[in-house]
Amino acid sequence: MRNPLQEQLLKAGLVKKDKIAKVVREQAKQRQGKAPVVADEAQVDARKLQAERAERDRAIAAERNADARKKEIRAQVRQIVETTRVKRDGEIAYRFTDGEKITSLLVSEPLRAQLAAGVLAIAKLDDRYELVPRAAADKIHMRVSDVVVSDHGRKDSAPLPADDDDDYYKQFVVPDDLIW
Repeated sequence: MRNPLQEQLLKAGLVKKDKIAKVVREQAKQRQGKAPVVADEAQVDARKLQAERAERDRAIAAERNADARKKEIRAQVRQIVETTRVKRDGEIAYRFTDGEKITSLLVSEPLRAQLAAGVLAIAKLDDRYELVPRAAADKIHMRVSDVVVSDHGRKDSAPLPADDDDDYYKQFVVPDDLIW
């Protein structure tokens, strides 16, 4: 069944019968959904924009998660230091290096001996230094390595390369508890 307009165009001789049949087939395909969907430019741009926004949102979320993780680790370190710190008192200056500068803490003789033996370590929290036990220093070092400033009990995994002079100087033993 053709529509009346097609009949009039056919009678007037403006279109041919096969052309009308082709149009009817295309319309039927479109109604049944078998025709290929032609994506217009606006839809393509909208999808592209949506994908870019999603990617940007993922990047921002990853950055926020990384910042939150850093804050969480810093809070854990602060809690470990504050809960396990050893009260220090005394009048002996124990000197140690913090990066490029030499700093000193006043400690008693037993605390100095424990620091030299590696039983205690020094951790830097904000602008102050605290004495922490070996187990706490290991926990802190696993989370953040730059908080533990002085730790004589820790074995570094990368020893310095041996020089020829090292063999000669091995005969001169320097004690670990040397007071400067």
